Parts: sequence; structure tokens; C-alpha cells
Amino acid sequence: MSYNYGRTPLSWAAYEGHIGVVKLLLGQNNVNLNMRDRDGRTALSLAADREHGEVVKLLLEQKDIDPNMPDNDGRTPISWAAEYGNDGIVKRLLGRKDINPDIPDNDGRTPISWAAGYCFGRVVELLLGRNDINPNTPDNDGRTPISWAAKRGGGRVVKLLLEQKDINPNMPDNGGRTPISWAAKKGGDRVVKLLLEQKDINPNMPDHGGRTPISWAAEYGSDSIVERLLGRKDINPDMPDTDGRTPIWWAAKSDSDKVVKLLLGREEVNPNRADKYGETPLRCAVGGGGRSRALKLLLERAEVNPNMADIDGNTPLSWAAIAGYDGVVKLLLGREDIKPSITDMDGRTPLWWAEKRGHHEVAKVLLQWEDANRNMVDGIPSDSS
Repeated sequence: MSYNYGRTPLSWAAYEGHIGVVKLLLGQNNVNLNMRDRDGRTALSLAADREHGEVVKLLLEQKDIDPNMPDNDGRTPISWAAEYGNDGIVKRLLGRKDINPDIPDNDGRTPISWAAGYCFGRVVELLLGRNDINPNTPDNDGRTPISWAAKRGGGRVVKLLLEQKDINPNMPDNGGRTPISWAAKKGGDRVVKLLLEQKDINPNMPDHGGRTPISWAAEYGSDSIVERLLGRKDINPDMPDTDGRTPIWWAAKSDSDKVVKLLLGREEVNPNRADKYGETPLRCAVGGGGRSRALKLLLERAEVNPNMADIDGNTPLSWAAIAGYDGVVKLLLGREDIKPSITDMDGRTPLWWAEKRGHHEVAKVLLQWEDANRNMVDGIPSDSS
């Protein structure tokens, strides 16, 4: 079934970039330059979107053309050109005295937001050259142009925006995420470096989930960013989020051993701090199985408690037995302070779990341990004699 676009011959010619046909149609007396199709798109909008520069030039030479007409999504011709990084078309549109280069679309995104979001430095530079551009305009999600650029790792664009006197590098979006929060998660070391060089930057600002920039960097294993953040005197590397999870918890969860090592090097980091479910970084590392590098690093530290139980009473050893990780069980049993017979809230030991789940290798390892109570039956010690 074909879609009825509702386009005029001029719109189709502009869309396809047929300059000869456009010239022919413009020579007619009754051609409506600003007629919109079913999506609200004009010939100029389509030409700008499709990057047909010569068609855009020709249309802008017409007296009755409206360069600011939005489509059904609120997108103007310059918005489309900015998104696709066509600086030639943007420059040509900016040459019009009646152009409005800062109109937000239905999502609240302005042309500079689109250009920044796709890291088109030349377009951003052209737009910043105007005195009618607000580089701090947030979209409907509260995201500013610098927030978009930071997330995408646009170092050049972030630098251009930071050079503006009125830029706010700490503006949070609707989720509480600041530019440095997005950069720490996905944007890369260069962007984080640029943001940290700002005098008024806050490296500890939590989002609505309580997550700080170093928390996001820790989860994603960005050791260079974690190291850079740790270089700040005002950094708090042990701030828990709303679930009680600290950066080292997230690093252990994702088996980011380099990050775990960096954080363990800080005195203020508590490697035993549990989240609201009672899960410690060591418990999280157990989930990575015997190949977990973070697990080995944590177990090497004397201050790490291998016997801390979660809210259900399960210890790291219990979880290793439940999962059938015999390699992890051996690593945990290598600790002199391990207590292999600790029971959970239902009185079940690691050995009970191993036998219940049919993990015979794990059970065999535990039975070799002299402190394992092999006569425990659903939490009740029984006498085998």
C-alpha cells in the first residue's frame, strides 16, 4: 500500500534535488512556495533535509519563501540542516535576515541541540556566532546542547560551548544527569578532562538515582576516567546511590578489575559497604564466576569480609554454591577467616545449597573443608552416630 505524501511537484523536485525542474516550476505564476505535505514539510524543508544546497539557494532567492516554517514535529529547515551537519546550508539559511535559528521543535530541541548531539563542530560554531542563540536551552527532557555533546564524546563541540561566557556546565536534565555525568558514562576521557577544567564544575553531583559521575564510570569500566576523577581533591569516591550502591560496588558488579584496584587504593573507600539488599562488592564479584578478576582483587584485601550475609542471610560462599561456581568456592575457602557453615535465614548452609542444586563438584570441595557441617538438614544439625 503506497503512502500518500501530499506533496506538490515542487516539493518532489526539491526532495530529489532536481534543480532544473525546480527552476521550471519557480517560473510559474501560481506556485505556492510554502505549501506543506502531510508531514508539514515544505519544499525548503525537504531540500535542507536532503542536503540539496543548490535547491536551497534557489528557493531562498524567492521573495515569498518562509525559511522558518515548522513541520508537524516543529522542525524548521535549519533544524534539519543542523542535524545532518550541512554547514553550507546552515550558513546560507543564516544569511537570511528573517531567519530564526533558535526555534525549538516539539521535543524542545533547537538547531544547536541537534548539531551538538551529532558533534558537528562547524555547524555549532556558525550558530554560536549569532547573538540570538541560547546555548543553554534545555529540551523537553532537560538536556542542553552541552549535555548532548558530552554524551556523544564531542570534544570539539564541548570545548566550543565551554568557551561561551553564559554556559552552565552543571545544568542537570530531568533525570538529574549533568554533562559530566553523561561524559563519564559514555563520552570519553577528553570530554571529562575539559569539564573538570572548569572552576565551577561539581564532580560529585548525583542524579535522581543518586549516581555520581564516578559511579557511572566505575560501572562501565572506564579506568582512565575514574583515575582522572580521583585526581580531584573534592571527589567523593564512596558516595552511595539511592540503592546504597557505591562506585566499587558497580565496578565489582561489572568485573572492572582496574577500577576496583584504583578504588581500593583510596582510604575512604569501604569495600564492605552493602547495598539496601545487603549485597557487598564481594557478593557482586561472585556473580562473575571463577574468571572474575575483581573477585581475586577483593579477596587479596584483608579488610574485605568474606562472610557478610545479605538480607536473606546468604553469604558470598552461599551464592557461589547456589550458582555451582566451584572455582569461586575454592577461592573463598582459601581465606583463613572464611566460615563455610554459616546458615541463611532458613538455616541452609552452602553445602546444603550445593547438594540441593546438584552441584556435585562444589559439594565435594565443601565436604573436604573440616568446618562444613555435612549433617545439616534444612538448617537443623543432626547427629549421624
